[in-house]
Amino acid sequence: MAEVLILQAADDEYVAALQWYAERSIAAAIGFEAAVACAIDSITVQPNWPPACDERHRFIIVRRYPFQVIYRIDDPASIVVVAIAHCSRQPDYWRYR
Repeated sequence: MAEVLILQAADDEYVAALQWYAERSIAAAIGFEAAVACAIDSITVQPNWPPACDERHRFIIVRRYPFQVIYRIDDPASIVVVAIAHCSRQPDYWRYR
């Protein structure tokens, strides 16, 4: 399985979203945490399966939440998560990370 590196900006997005859900519902926050972990686990098992969003990046939708994990495969043993982006957010804001 590939090693996953999460960029600080992506981690900041994740923490902000998790905090937002926790302020509203602990159950929703726990569900979000589990859904993001599941999405990241999926890309480690089959990194080339999710669709490409450009020539360098791929994305996987976080199940039951309006977020997507955007990542790139630097080499067969390394995946870099560049964003954990809300689906309604400005598209491609993460492109130059």
